[in-house]
Amino acid sequence: MIIAIDGPAASGKGTLGKRLAQHYGYRHLDTGVIYRAVAYAVLETGGDLHDEALAIAAARAIDPGTFGNPALKSHEVGNAASIVSAFPAVREVLLNFQRQFASEPPGAVLDGRDIGTVICPDADVKIFVVADPKVRAQRRTLEAQSRGEQADEAAILADIISRDERDRNRPVAPLRPADDAHTLDNSNLGIDASVEAAIAIVEAVRGKR
Repeated sequence: MIIAIDGPAASGKGTLGKRLAQHYGYRHLDTGVIYRAVAYAVLETGGDLHDEALAIAAARAIDPGTFGNPALKSHEVGNAASIVSAFPAVREVLLNFQRQFASEPPGAVLDGRDIGTVICPDADVKIFVVADPKVRAQRRTLEAQSRGEQADEAAILADIISRDERDRNRPVAPLRPADDAHTLDNSNLGIDASVEAAIAIVEAVRGKR
């Protein structure tokens, strides 16, 4: 079984996907980490994030061993990832990596912003996670502070709104729910309640088969 988790509520979504994968004994991939790794590689060389050639080279040299780098979780890298992910050629390079991961047994949970629409359009279950931007900004601020980083909640909110707008309007793989996706609004849900809600969606889909 393939479970696709998409949506603008990125904060906590990776945790949701990981918990869901653990519940079902599946493999988990936070695809946002892939794009963050590409963006981080460009930033580390002092390159221009808007230089498509640099982004493509970084994507081709991607090393899964770097996905655990704590630096990838920074707000700066997150915004940079939104920029490099808009390049069609970068997405094409990383497409096969993600599909190969999804196809391997015993099952997989992938979360990102185009899983149910582009990466795994035939996923068995598609969940589109949303939350109020102000709530997401507050969560991001707390996460940053827990890592000892300085965080300006107002600036983070502005960046969130800007990124969502950019991702919704990019020409390739825009952020949108798949036609058969189930919406999960976790504005007022903690991670445990979000996981329970996601499991309920999965079980409801399985029950119809």
